[in-house]
Amino acid sequence: MIELLSPAGDLEKLKIAYLYGADACYIGGQNYSLRANANNFSLEEIKEAAEFAHKLGKKLYVTVNIVFHNEDLVGLKEYLKELEKCQIDALIVSDPLVIDIVNEEKVNLNIHISTQNSTTNKESVKYWQNHGVERVVLARETTKSQIEEIIKETNADIEVFLHGAMCTCYSGRCVLSNYFTNRDSNRGGCAQVCRFIFDLDKERKTKYSIATKDLNLSNHIPELIDVGVKSLKIEGRMRSSYYVATVISCYRKLIDAYYNNVFEENLLKNTNKILARVANRESTAQYFKGNVDEKDQYYNERQEVSNQDFLGVVKGYDKENKMTIIEQRNYFKQGDKAIIFTPQGKEDEIEFSHIYDENLNELECARHPREIIKIKTKTNYPENSMIRVKF
Repeated sequence: MIELLSPAGDLEKLKIAYLYGADACYIGGQNYSLRANANNFSLEEIKEAAEFAHKLGKKLYVTVNIVFHNEDLVGLKEYLKELEKCQIDALIVSDPLVIDIVNEEKVNLNIHISTQNSTTNKESVKYWQNHGVERVVLARETTKSQIEEIIKETNADIEVFLHGAMCTCYSGRCVLSNYFTNRDSNRGGCAQVCRFIFDLDKERKTKYSIATKDLNLSNHIPELIDVGVKSLKIEGRMRSSYYVATVISCYRKLIDAYYNNVFEENLLKNTNKILARVANRESTAQYFKGNVDEKDQYYNERQEVSNQDFLGVVKGYDKENKMTIIEQRNYFKQGDKAIIFTPQGKEDEIEFSHIYDENLNELECARHPREIIKIKTKTNYPENSMIRVKF
């Protein structure tokens, strides 16, 4: 079965990803990762993450994929040896230097070539195969026909991006952030300048953007599986636990539906409705369908609509009072209806007929972020179930 690969910005998100159906997670350490602003993982946390993954029969990959400058090399060998001790399943790398160190120092770690390497052709894949690389993550600019030809000609273990934000520059090799903010995109400091809104005149009447719409290949899962892609990757190490739970659960259902011959239009329609709201940005199939055009890009002000769909996360169950314990994330009031979805894929509609605080004082609404509240439910929902608005 094809692998569903999730991002994880911290331990909480990692555990959520596995519980909601990810087969593997990719994370960044506190060094050499392209998401410097994420919480990222200490070596102790990487070890804990690997142990958690392996107990579930799942995998863990660690990114070491910055563009290295001379000063970045200090401590790299030692860091790779420490990652080996953590018993992770693979490194995601972009610089051949890391491969050389792994081989020369006899570090027992599998190598995945990062999308930062902008691999778009079969000969490049063969090159990496000849250097002992286990997997190649293709550039997001690769089309379906190119993916198909690469797999046919190389029989390689190929990973493809399935969903998430796109970079305006080639597979993330961008220097806009360097020029505008003095933050190095290729060493983890991207300021997402491509999402800025620019003024084209002194009166500031005309707005301009160079941002791309998000990637969404949900409609193309059957094709991706049939051509022999080995792993489908979700972008988003900076995203919330709710985002991870929602996107992973959606794609878990679609992948399983295809293998069970029940990949139907209604399921796809409902799934895309949920995916559209969780990201707040429009999405397209981008390069997968062939050449991109004006429909894949924002040119004026971005049409992003923020919402407060995420209402809370289940923290436990009060057996004595038959109440579900919730950590609130966004405002809701008595009488509101919502959807609760579990890590096992179950979805129920619930109504907040009564809301109580921890001491069982009745409340008209839940208005304080992360406050602990209780509600009456007919079902004992498992911990880490998510609650969102009904739409």
